[in-house]
Amino acid sequence: MSFIKQTALSIGFDACGIAKAERLDEDAMFLRSWLDEGKNGDMHYLERNFEKRVDPRELVPGCKSIVVVLMNYFPQEKQNPQAPKIAKYAYSETDYHLIIKSKLKLFEQKIIDFYGVDCISTGNQHIFVDSAPVLERRWAERAGLGWIGKHTQLIHPGLGSYVFIGLIMLNIELEYDTPIKNRCGSCTRCMDTCPTQALKNSTIDANRCISYLTIESKNEIPEVFHDKLSSCSYGCDICADICPWNKKWAKPNEHVELSPNKKMLQWDYETWLNLSEANFNETFRNSAMKRAGFQKLKQSVKIVAAIENKKQQ
Repeated sequence: MSFIKQTALSIGFDACGIAKAERLDEDAMFLRSWLDEGKNGDMHYLERNFEKRVDPRELVPGCKSIVVVLMNYFPQEKQNPQAPKIAKYAYSETDYHLIIKSKLKLFEQKIIDFYGVDCISTGNQHIFVDSAPVLERRWAERAGLGWIGKHTQLIHPGLGSYVFIGLIMLNIELEYDTPIKNRCGSCTRCMDTCPTQALKNSTIDANRCISYLTIESKNEIPEVFHDKLSSCSYGCDICADICPWNKKWAKPNEHVELSPNKKMLQWDYETWLNLSEANFNETFRNSAMKRAGFQKLKQSVKIVAAIENKKQQ
């Protein structure tokens, strides 16, 4: 095992792969078509920095290699079933961006100590965690860490799709990993199970996606989707939960940093409905839950609580 991969595992990542930096021509064509069809909803930031998004060498001058790491976030504990559902990635008390970035900075320093300072592009950002114009899942696939399933998520053989992805872009040539075969076959469970039919032909329409509707969208959730939210108030795991590969491979993570917010997991519908903004800010001050904001979350909670109440009448 190479120095880089050994170091990644020693720091606490669950998998590591390396891909050659080059333009993603097929992804560029797909992304342009996807954006032209308006499937990004009001996530207009996806329309910016197009060339940087499809060519890492435009983002980081001199980039030759992309080191990709994965971190399992499948939780050890389950949420109260009598409550609005929260996506599993947001269970932890600390925002995963902060956790992954901290580990990547340590990782990067060890790489610099080993290869020399010239291995990075001075003056440029070269650490990425879901917050820059980078196609993380594609690079993870290119680095041999899995394949992109029909639910559009990376599926790692051994971890499943409940993984965070981090990248370091380096200005040195390395030994590159070989992508593995897509193993979804004829299975369409994720697409068939999506209550809003957001998944079709192995792609996603954000305008219909529950995660988008409850987090990213700046607008109120359209009434046509209210009874299709399936109790989801912050994100959605439906397509991942139904995936046979997750049923086989997803195992509780062993990362102390990702310890769940135990208080939140115990809340029921009444607690969520009575949640004040001050309590929200205090409970989720370092959490990924703050991304949607208090008002957006309360809107989703009220909708799913009302639907649940109707079912019980």
